[in-house]
Amino acid sequence: MRKTWVVMTMAALIALPLAAQTRDQAKALVKQATEFAKKNTKDKFLEEVSGTKGQFHFNKGQNNDLYIFVYDLEGKVLGHGVRRELVGINRWTSKDPDGKPWIQDWTRLVKEKGSGWIEYKELNPAQNNKIMKKASFVELFNGMVIGAGIYE
Repeated sequence: MRKTWVVMTMAALIALPLAAQTRDQAKALVKQATEFAKKNTKDKFLEEVSGTKGQFHFNKGQNNDLYIFVYDLEGKVLGHGVRRELVGINRWTSKDPDGKPWIQDWTRLVKEKGSGWIEYKELNPAQNNKIMKKASFVELFNGMVIGAGIYE
């Protein structure tokens, strides 16, 4: 019994810091993507985001549930680390299941502050596209909204 309690306590202590780091990991990925965008052409950057072998693309089952998405300031998808079929589509009027215009919200946020967090609901590719609460860190660079989010 004592051994079970010790194992459960250790697992909880390990899991708590990991959960707390998730937002930090998303923000760090956006910073990494922005640095890559600064050092490369826009086409190369967007291929790293949307290309299945790119470093900013979602790889389910490989401890990489984070991915980058890139929009322009009018809501057009420029690159997406999961749903490449969205590239070229304008999603300005998209709303989450609660009616929140999240693309408009994050665009306003980056125009006002340069970067920050936005919360909304979205499909989670790691959970068979189940709709879940999501918090995304977004940053403005060269007319692009670069972001990554975590599902809560």
